[in-house]
Formats: sequence, structure tokens, C-alpha cells
Amino acid sequence: MFTAALGLTQTPTHALITLLRAIYKKELSPPLSLPDLTRHGLQFCAAELQGALRGLDAPAVTAVLVCVIAERRAQEQRAGAASAPPETQG
Repeated sequence: MFTAALGLTQTPTHALITLLRAIYKKELSPPLSLPDLTRHGLQFCAAELQGALRGLDAPAVTAVLVCVIAERRAQEQRAGAASAPPETQG
């Protein structure tokens, strides 16, 4: 069940990228419908996408998706840098 407070936090990044590509290619446009999302293999997260992006036009949906994806990638980079072994000086 979708909880509005979670927004897109439970939606996998690959699903957000798939949606963003479909919007860029003009294969899909808001408002997001279940049949449209299903055609792109996104039926498993349709409730989250529809709940979080309801009422937004294509430029606004694009902006949200770009921001969420960028934040996740930045977080992955920070996590990777934090877990990398320190460089040895020679």
C-alpha cells in the first residue's frame, strides 16, 4: 500500500529512470495512468508514482525525477567514497 509520506523513497531508481526516458521520448505524459505505466513495465510501482506525481505536468514530473535520481546517485557516490580504503602514500 502506498503511503503519501514516503513519496518516491520506496520506488527503485531503475523505475524512475525508465519513467524519465519515456517522458523524454514523449512515449508517456502526465497524468500517469495505470495502462501507460504498465506498457512501460512500471505497474509494480504505479501507486507510488501516481501518488507522488499527481497533478504535475510533464516539465514538473521531469524536474522531480531528475532531482530524485541525481540525489540518489550523489548519495551512492558519497557512500562509495566513505567505504573506499585510504590511499597509501609512496
